[in-house]
Amino acid sequence: MNRNALTGAAILLLTATVAARPAAAQTDFPNRAIRVVLPYPAGGIVDIVTRIVTEKLQDNLGRPVVVENKPGANGNLAWAQAARAAPDGYTWTFVSPALFANPRMQASVPFSEKDFVPVGGIVYTPWIFVINPSVPANTMKEFVDYAHEHPHQLNWANGGTGSTPHLNAAILFNATKIDLAEIPYKGQPPAILDLLANRVQFMPASPNLVLQYVKAGTMKPLAVVGKARLTELPDVPTMAEAGYPETNVVSWYGYCVPKGTPPEIVDKIVAAFNTVLKDEGVRSALQRQITEVMEPKTAAELQELVTADAAKYAKVIEDAGIKVQE
Repeated sequence: MNRNALTGAAILLLTATVAARPAAAQTDFPNRAIRVVLPYPAGGIVDIVTRIVTEKLQDNLGRPVVVENKPGANGNLAWAQAARAAPDGYTWTFVSPALFANPRMQASVPFSEKDFVPVGGIVYTPWIFVINPSVPANTMKEFVDYAHEHPHQLNWANGGTGSTPHLNAAILFNATKIDLAEIPYKGQPPAILDLLANRVQFMPASPNLVLQYVKAGTMKPLAVVGKARLTELPDVPTMAEAGYPETNVVSWYGYCVPKGTPPEIVDKIVAAFNTVLKDEGVRSALQRQITEVMEPKTAAELQELVTADAAKYAKVIEDAGIKVQE
C-alpha cells in the first residue's frame, strides 16, 4: 500500500473514531455525577421532594445526583443557568408553574419552557383555599356570594407574584368576578400569621403549612385545588366538587434538561424517573408531604403536559393582567 493510501486510510479511521465518540458518550450515560439546579431554597417542599427522589435515583443510575439550591428572582436565576448548560443530560432543573409564568410576566426573562425538555413528572401539588373564621361562610359558594355582597371589604394574601397560589387565586377571581383587595407578602408564612390575626381574610395555601390551623379551628377550609380530596381533610371538597370545575387547575412538579439533549439520553432519564415512581418507599415519602404521586409518563406525554400548562398559564396571566415590576 502506498503512502497516499495509508494516509487516506488513517484519515478514514480517525474520522470514524471521532464520529463514534458522541454515540459512545450517549450509550454509557451517565458516567459522572449529575447536577440538579433548584430554583428554591433548601428545606422547602421543592427541596424535600427533590431529595426524596434523587436519593433513589442515585441507586438506579449508579452515579451521584447532586442538588444545588440556587434561589432568587422567583426562580429565574436557576432556570437561566440551566438553560445555558450543555445539553448532555448532566444538568437538570425543576418544572413548576413559575417556569411557565415568569417569561410571560417579565419581558426581561431570557428563557421559556421551550428551552427545556421534560424528563420526569413527580407529584401533583394540591392547594387549599382558607379563610379567617370571622367570615360568615362555610363553603366556596357561600364565600363567593358573601364577597359579591361585600365588594372591596375583604383582603386576600398573595404569597408571591406569579407563584402557584397567586395563579390559583387569579383563576378563581376571573371565573367568579369577585373583587378582593390584594395584600402582597414575601412567602406564605407571614401571610398565614396575618390570616390568623384577621388582617387578611382569604388565601390559597400549601396544605402542609395550614393543616394544623384548620384542624384547630383557627382557619376555615373552603375547597381544595387538586385531583382529589386530601386524605387529611376528607370533608373538604375539591373545587370541581364545590361547583367550580373550571378553576380546579392542578399544578405539578417535575424535572427537565436543556433543549438539545440527545433523545436517547432523555429516554434513559425518563425511564429512571419512572422506575423511582414505582418504589413504595418513595411514594410513601412523597405522600407524607401531602402531594399526589404521578403515574409514570413517557417523554411525549410529559411534553404534552408542558405544552398544555404553558397555554393554560399564559391565558391566566393575560386575563388577570399579571406583571412583575422590573
